[in-house]
Amino acid sequence: MKTGKYILSLDQGTTSSRAIVFNSLGGIVGVSQKEFTQYYPKPGYVEHDPVEILETQLYAMRQAIEESGISYEDVAAIGITNQRETVIAWDKISGIPVYNAIVWQCRRTAPICEELKNKGLEDYIKKTTGLIIDPYFSGTKMKWMLENVPEVKRLNDEKRLCFGTVDTWLIFSLTEGKTFVTDVSNASRTMLFDINNLKWDERMLEEMGVDIDSLPKVVSSSEVVGMASAEIFGKEIPIAGIAGDQHAALFGQCCFEEGMAKNTYGTGCFVLMNTGEKPVFSNKGLLTTIGWKLGDKVAYALEGSAFNAGSAIKWLRDELQLIKTPQECDALAETVEDTAGAMFVPAFTGLGAPYWDMYARGSLLGITRGTTKAHICRAVLESIACESYDLFDTMEEESGVKLKELRVDGGASRSRFLMQCQADLIGRKVVRPVCLETTALGAAMLAGLATDVWSSTDELKEIWKVNAVYEPDADNEAVPATIERWHKAVKCSMGWAK
Repeated sequence: MKTGKYILSLDQGTTSSRAIVFNSLGGIVGVSQKEFTQYYPKPGYVEHDPVEILETQLYAMRQAIEESGISYEDVAAIGITNQRETVIAWDKISGIPVYNAIVWQCRRTAPICEELKNKGLEDYIKKTTGLIIDPYFSGTKMKWMLENVPEVKRLNDEKRLCFGTVDTWLIFSLTEGKTFVTDVSNASRTMLFDINNLKWDERMLEEMGVDIDSLPKVVSSSEVVGMASAEIFGKEIPIAGIAGDQHAALFGQCCFEEGMAKNTYGTGCFVLMNTGEKPVFSNKGLLTTIGWKLGDKVAYALEGSAFNAGSAIKWLRDELQLIKTPQECDALAETVEDTAGAMFVPAFTGLGAPYWDMYARGSLLGITRGTTKAHICRAVLESIACESYDLFDTMEEESGVKLKELRVDGGASRSRFLMQCQADLIGRKVVRPVCLETTALGAAMLAGLATDVWSSTDELKEIWKVNAVYEPDADNEAVPATIERWHKAVKCSMGWAK
């Protein structure tokens, strides 16, 4: 382990761009974050400006370097992790985007998904890509752009179109158009990638009308893929780690062995379990995905995703203005003994696993005149733990593995109330590491492995340290009733927008 090397980790998320500088002990020496605009042009539509994504990422990167007190000369490599499934289309020659990014949360492609289901493609898509048919994934977003944005179609006809997830867009921009790649983890979220044979699937490309020339080359998660431009950094820096945010978090939590699992409490909740070198396919709505690829070895994972978690707390703050900070949500929740019968379902953009209802919408049920904002705050936090319970419970059932613990990260994992509630619901200990920036850390670890900052995953395990352990309260008699009430509330929210 060398102490003189630093990794610059770019963590491009759904609501903000972050940059973190890590030293070779896994310590954070510089961090910066900048939020960017969310666009909602129609109900169920979610978009970002690709140029603003890039500009906020560059801003965060420069600020993080400045805060760290190091120079770009000290940076051994760049690791990139990103919001997944979000699609950007740009001109291969000019590098200019031709439409807003269609965000993973966006529901506009529900009709395209219905067409795919009517064609009987569900089984083929599941066995080939590991995914279910849902607007969540990238392929239907590309099809929508080709059919609805004339400039995208024109560029496609002229063989000048680039389609990419956010990692691809950042790498293309940072290398001034020299490198057009994505890694296996991001590719496995497009609904266009054969996860068994590790290549773009011809049948799915044909179904979506996507030309293979418009898609990036698929690479491993830990290798030097290109050099970030000296025009931007003052020197060329190798880009050496790429992983979708949830895959990076699984890696950053050191879940290197089969049967280890983590939950990230970010905009959404994402439970991933390492299933080893062979894919495990689910019958109950979990996704089969590629965790990462190191050298010629692929680690597969089972994933359960809930689309809205931390976003529900932001809703309380920004739209309802019931709280000013997430910490206030926690404090209010602890002032009441229960929710007084209120139940919240955070299905703002549909329900993910195990329900996969793209027409579900958020609901607040069981309220009375006695319901206060404290009860609502508690109900929102409990809903995050309840949807994670569903994911955890389904994952144990599908994998046949009884998990010993759940490793947690993400902003909402700072909530003592939420973490204790989670431990009580799943009946397992919840373990929070010292470094909650495990998404960025995972990207840094992947980049560091490729550039000899670290020599092995065994060396990386030394970096991971425990901050807090939440043991389940065996005497909590309210748990079964909470779960029953949650499932009742979910049924009420399903199919609402259909």
